[in-house]
Amino acid sequence: MPENKIEEIIGRLNSLQRELEGEIDRLLSEKRELFQYTLQRGRVRFERGMRTLQRSYRTGLWRYLREAKLRHVLTAPLIYALIIPVSLMDLLVTLYQQVCFRVYDVPLVRRSEYLAIDRHQLAYLNVIEKFNCFYCSYANGVIAYSREVGARTEQFWCPIKHARRTRDAHGRTERFLDYGDAEAYRRRAQALREDWSDIRN
Repeated sequence: MPENKIEEIIGRLNSLQRELEGEIDRLLSEKRELFQYTLQRGRVRFERGMRTLQRSYRTGLWRYLREAKLRHVLTAPLIYALIIPVSLMDLLVTLYQQVCFRVYDVPLVRRSEYLAIDRHQLAYLNVIEKFNCFYCSYANGVIAYSREVGARTEQFWCPIKHARRTRDAHGRTERFLDYGDAEAYRRRAQALREDWSDIRN
């Protein structure tokens, strides 16, 4: 497939992505109205009647523990132990980008755009369910944030596509140079290291 055809398809995909995001925003707005909540400075505010209704669906803590599957209880310590490496990754990735991205003149990744911690505000969740939701939100947010930091690092240091396709490659990959094209690498790598127009605009 010629490169200009690939660029055309990527352009259409980007356009569809923007359309999809607009549609998701519209649906979220409808859901806010349906479930009677608003967002105020990043915090969720439910109408009083909706919070009361939600509480009526909460499973009590002792009942929740009594009905828990044994295999879930036995594997929980292994799951929760991952908070240590995830937190360490969060700290080190943040430190890395705060120092190195400033040196390389790479735009900083806004951590807050990747971490959404709000499920604990749902009145129909008990304390264990809220903790589990917090944990999943935090871990997946840190991984997404770290991936974007890694993607920008890769664009700066080694903007070369792989010889084979990888599953779910990050969005910056398509900007990279073709595998094996030594001339393009020597000619265009520096320009790619400095091209953050899609982020800075």
